[in-house]
Amino acid sequence: MWTAVGLMLLWRASIWLSSMEGSLAMGLVGLSVVLMVAFYAVMFRKTVQKNIARLASLPERVCLFAFNSRRGYALILFMIVLGITLRHSPIPRPYLAVVYTTMGGTLLLSSFHFYHRFWNERIGG
Repeated sequence: MWTAVGLMLLWRASIWLSSMEGSLAMGLVGLSVVLMVAFYAVMFRKTVQKNIARLASLPERVCLFAFNSRRGYALILFMIVLGITLRHSPIPRPYLAVVYTTMGGTLLLSSFHFYHRFWNERIGG
């Protein structure tokens, strides 16, 4: 899920960035990368580790929706509403491109923790 949402946000930001002048777009991408690394290091790495630990503690067979906590679902709902609100706001697209690229990149980068854990648990063994 983190990968899909991250890619969707990056795709939407790329559409906005592609309509901008090249050096401005590259500057915004650079800013987004700096913010992405900061968000990942400060918040998302810990969140992913907590999620992985929670998932590892679940029994073998659980409800399909157990992959996320109740708090996680509340956060997802908040993020969806925030994204829709931002997209329909008068905020200029260059600013939104930074927000979307930062969040999309952070989610995509963080999702690799799940793949790594899956690889170690299921395949690497």
